[in-house]
Amino acid sequence: MSRLPQLLQRSFLEQFGRLTRSATSLRARIRAGSTRGVHLESPAVAQPARSAVTRVTSAPDGECLYAIGDIHGRRDLLERLVEEIEADSANLPEGTTVTLVFLGDYIDRGLQSRDVIEFFLGDRLDKFNTVFLMGNHEEAFLKFLEDASFGSQWVRFGGGETLYSYGFQPPNTRGSLGSHEAMAAARDAWATLWTAFRERLPEAHLDFYRSLKPYYTAGDYLFVHAGLRPEKAMQDQTIRDMLWIRDEFLDDTKQFSHLIVHGHTPAEGIFRDNRRIGLDTGAFLSGKLSAARFFGKDISFLTT
Repeated sequence: MSRLPQLLQRSFLEQFGRLTRSATSLRARIRAGSTRGVHLESPAVAQPARSAVTRVTSAPDGECLYAIGDIHGRRDLLERLVEEIEADSANLPEGTTVTLVFLGDYIDRGLQSRDVIEFFLGDRLDKFNTVFLMGNHEEAFLKFLEDASFGSQWVRFGGGETLYSYGFQPPNTRGSLGSHEAMAAARDAWATLWTAFRERLPEAHLDFYRSLKPYYTAGDYLFVHAGLRPEKAMQDQTIRDMLWIRDEFLDDTKQFSHLIVHGHTPAEGIFRDNRRIGLDTGAFLSGKLSAARFFGKDISFLTT
């Protein structure tokens, strides 16, 4: 890839990461009683300062954990990363248990969304223990299956690509606000698609989406899609925060009892400090799907 497209891609990914944080940033500042410095047109979000990593954490004895960031419909990158994990894990001591923890957001934005689920349901990962967490995009998928009217919202943040991957074209409802008749026609179009989609969705896929876990703990690590609310004990955390939280988690400085490993908020590279590791490197756009490896007290990283 030439230098100019790389710079443009990096700039777009940085802007995308800022925009995904803008709404939660604004709400947090309003709750704090201050809107100074808030610009609705193009909000600037301060990035956490990277401090020296001094915290020592451990994986369970005899187990190597690989956490994989947001895939977003990029089966091609998923297969390449699994190949890297296979090669890396082949060098582990004999008898080591290898567990792959997928952090959610397997679908949307990428046109291989269905293919990613097919890959998970195949036999390629049989040699590993696997843990599949739910992301906010899988939650949106399940919400659409319950409510046809949610489709027009879902396609605005990547659901259209998932529908395409399953062989459906989202209705063109751009002019639906022009008249009551147009609004009714848009509702009917979504209802027709919704009915057909529910009928043709493979049962194994539906079972997979419904089986996803909100979080997973192993050793000194807690794996979750988005993060946790800092001021709450684990038993008081909500599923919504685990799937959707951003600034309140990302910008806090207090450590949790576990090192938090998460995705959800895209960044140019992997983030690591003493309280969290962020693995969403914008795979659908950047071509970089990232993973963290936890073995003993060691932490290392793999990226396509």
